Amino acid sequence: MIRRLGITAISLLFIGVVAFYSFQQLLNHYGDSLLQNSEPSVLEVPRGSSIKSIARDLKAQGLINDARWFEWYSRLQADTTRIQSGFYELPPGTRVSALLDMMVSGKVQQLSITLVEGTTVADALALILSQPGLVHNGEPLNPSSVATAIGAEGNPEGLLFPDTYFFTAGTPALELVKRAHERLQSVLAEEWEQRAPELPYKTAYEALIMASIVERETGVASERGEIAGVFVRRLRKGMRLQTDPTVIYGLGERYKGNITRKHLTEETPYNTYRISGLPPTPIALAGREAIHAALHPTPGNTLYFVARGDGSHQFSATLEAHNLAVRQYQLKRRKDYRSSPASEGESSD
Repeated sequence: MIRRLGITAISLLFIGVVAFYSFQQLLNHYGDSLLQNSEPSVLEVPRGSSIKSIARDLKAQGLINDARWFEWYSRLQADTTRIQSGFYELPPGTRVSALLDMMVSGKVQQLSITLVEGTTVADALALILSQPGLVHNGEPLNPSSVATAIGAEGNPEGLLFPDTYFFTAGTPALELVKRAHERLQSVLAEEWEQRAPELPYKTAYEALIMASIVERETGVASERGEIAGVFVRRLRKGMRLQTDPTVIYGLGERYKGNITRKHLTEETPYNTYRISGLPPTPIALAGREAIHAALHPTPGNTLYFVARGDGSHQFSATLEAHNLAVRQYQLKRRKDYRSSPASEGESSD
């Protein structure tokens, strides 16, 4: 009797070992199987996803045949509570085991967004709102909320640095906004510390305002310093800046692509044909090169410039020379043309 029990126990143990080994081999075989994508795919794992929901998504995308098998495999092979949210890049030939390893170790796809020089805060926020990987947590994303988030008073225009920012899915949008603001503060402080002497700015913020104007006026990068030089010399002489981009900014949505003489007579805080000195805020996001130009303007005696039509400008030291340049380059093209600063008989001071 005892002998029979012993044989039975050994047999059951053997069967158990064989079954376990076979099951383990089956798991290994499943883990070595390839996801069913012939082209690169991206899997999104939203925050709070369960392994069951991930398996369903994989099946819905046609990447696996059986969601239950993937769920069982994952639970047996890894601590599924450690799976991290984000976007996962899945090139053809990705094994099931490799996908599980990626999700547990958090090897998520790095997303990016580029804030462009010369665009406005409103443009930047619209771009940020369009990014599927950024979350808002019920918080509004507008100039007012941005001002609050970065500790700015009033209009936060120009207070984000134009650059490429990398993030992972699930990053709060306001967190990225704060990063762009901190980057701006860092660059501006560095450039302000190394500024040229005797500039007509009381604060680094005033230099940023000038940099934004330079950014909007520049079509050829090599001219930034000379454009800055024109505006700095006009400030020193007490001349109005008379620059169209500030007028356009002040018009807001009323600007339809063409500045009229009526626009130039409007009383707005940004109409530099009517106000003296700088406008109250930047008019766009200024890059490092524009900030550097505003703080290191090219020396000279020019006070005017006019677009040549190829992105570059003709610079002049006198109003007479400027008017000649305007007639040469622009007045033949359209009657309502405005040069920057003013041409013909308009007062420059």
